[in-house]
Amino acid sequence: MFDNILDFQLLADAVDTEIQSLGETVDQQLADQFVLTSGYEAVKRRERMLGIQADPTNETLDFRKKRIINRYSTKPPFTIRYLQDRLDFLVGEEKAIVSADGQDFLLFVETAIENAALFKEVERTIKTIKPANLIYNQQTALGDHISMEEHIRFRTLERQTRLGSTWRVGMTPFAVADLEVSVK
Repeated sequence: MFDNILDFQLLADAVDTEIQSLGETVDQQLADQFVLTSGYEAVKRRERMLGIQADPTNETLDFRKKRIINRYSTKPPFTIRYLQDRLDFLVGEEKAIVSADGQDFLLFVETAIENAALFKEVERTIKTIKPANLIYNQQTALGDHISMEEHIRFRTLERQTRLGSTWRVGMTPFAVADLEVSVK
């Protein structure tokens, strides 16, 4: 009945566009409810809620989502296995190795991370999870070459003070150093 009236045809086309736009907005709102399917603005909002200062120029959206999930899932109680699972989630399977020395109260984490933002997140995760009575010892497994040179120098000091002497504070130096001699 209204198919032949131009005004109704134009009105139906406009309403179709609005309904399609509304459908896309509803779909995005639903996707933003979950971290992995969130859009840029939802990730930004979650980072603000968690107090994360992101650097979009150096950090990918996937890394930022992973960091948010990591922050949400670091809740007590914690175990070594849980810390290992968290690090596997952040850096990848078996790229970080966690061990503990219960006798000396040491927590060892061996990693080979070259990404500074990822390293900071790993360090924050470890400090959040580790018990207060354990000392965290980072063992970096990056291959680097270090060259060393040895120099030995010798200098004698002549003491100017003696017990029971008349040493005057500020007038006579405590000790006088000879010239430095290179031994090796």
